[in-house]
Amino acid sequence: MITLNDIKDAKKRLENTVSKTPLMKAPFLSQEKEAQIFLKEDNLQITGSFKLRGAFNKVAMLDNEKRGAGVVAASAGNHAQGLAFAAQYFGCSATIFMPEATPLTKVSGVKSYGANVVLTGENFDEAYASAVKFTKENNKEFVHPFADDEVIAGQGTIALEVLEQLPDIDHLIVPIGGGGLIAGIAIAAKSINPDIKITGVVASGAKGMKESFEARMPIDSSSVRTIADGIAVRDVTPKLLDIILEYVDEVVEVSDNETANAILFLLERHKLMVEGAGAVSVAAIMHDKVNIKDKKVCAIVSGGNIDVTMLSLIIEKGLIKSHRKMNLIVTLMDKPGALMHLTDIFSQCSANIVQIAFDRDSLKLEFGEAHVTIALATKGEEHQEQIRENLKQHGYRFKQI
Repeated sequence: MITLNDIKDAKKRLENTVSKTPLMKAPFLSQEKEAQIFLKEDNLQITGSFKLRGAFNKVAMLDNEKRGAGVVAASAGNHAQGLAFAAQYFGCSATIFMPEATPLTKVSGVKSYGANVVLTGENFDEAYASAVKFTKENNKEFVHPFADDEVIAGQGTIALEVLEQLPDIDHLIVPIGGGGLIAGIAIAAKSINPDIKITGVVASGAKGMKESFEARMPIDSSSVRTIADGIAVRDVTPKLLDIILEYVDEVVEVSDNETANAILFLLERHKLMVEGAGAVSVAAIMHDKVNIKDKKVCAIVSGGNIDVTMLSLIIEKGLIKSHRKMNLIVTLMDKPGALMHLTDIFSQCSANIVQIAFDRDSLKLEFGEAHVTIALATKGEEHQEQIRENLKQHGYRFKQI
């Protein structure tokens, strides 16, 4: 059983290498939710994620023989980077098995620390099976991303930092994938102050741990699908479930849309680059999944290694949802001056054209007509309604997409 002393010992091992990340107040959330809300920004960790803590603690505790044989891991990305960094620091080889769909930024991050990357399987569990097989065949040391005492103890150092930075904290909100992060945090926090409330947050597309928590027995997900790839874990580890049942007060879930909202909010309002798994704790607060009124709350922002393509998609959808971007298909007469007349309407409405495309070939068009697909930068719902009304008044056929 992992103890508070194990986590304190891990903290000493990490002191000269792993960053003590900031704990910053979230003023906009605090005002809206009538609570004192703080963000533990482990997305600013050296490798962009809390996972470095557990991986480094594990490798630091290996003897020379095991280090010399080399270490192996399966990971969706963040544990991989943490272990690759630790292996490079201690001068041992690392082989990392990652799902084939792992974002390029995470694969590149692992390779930058000198590790060998093997892309295999559709999800973490399939990559894990390949990693275990490789470990046995090559007599290497397997470092599990969450079901390992030394790894759990390393992750628990986050709680020690939070309680140093904010001793009178009431409530900790923590992402859950495999459960190693919340297990370490909960053991440390509850050992110091049993009255601290611990809430775990899963993604709706990977909620095996939530279902297991409610049933008080392991229930594996049939499949996982979520933008929070760092917590997209299918199978539930009984040992970690037992720790969570003992120390965690509740487990809630957030949808991908809610997570995307949190990513965009953190980027815009707090200037924080956060991946899906790192944003679920904030998503739970934003979408009222937790009762925090008048409490002092810390949301663990666990990682920031988001794929640029995913970030671009989230921003695009966020702009449309918040009525700051408007996509239209307008039917014009295909004659000189028709497009100029249309753009004059947008100019009169103070709507900026950010993209435009012209189509004369669609089978849906009559002869002499053209489709113009236009993206506009707009200033809210009322502004968009003004644009629609002006188009109607001038007799245009259009569709908002």
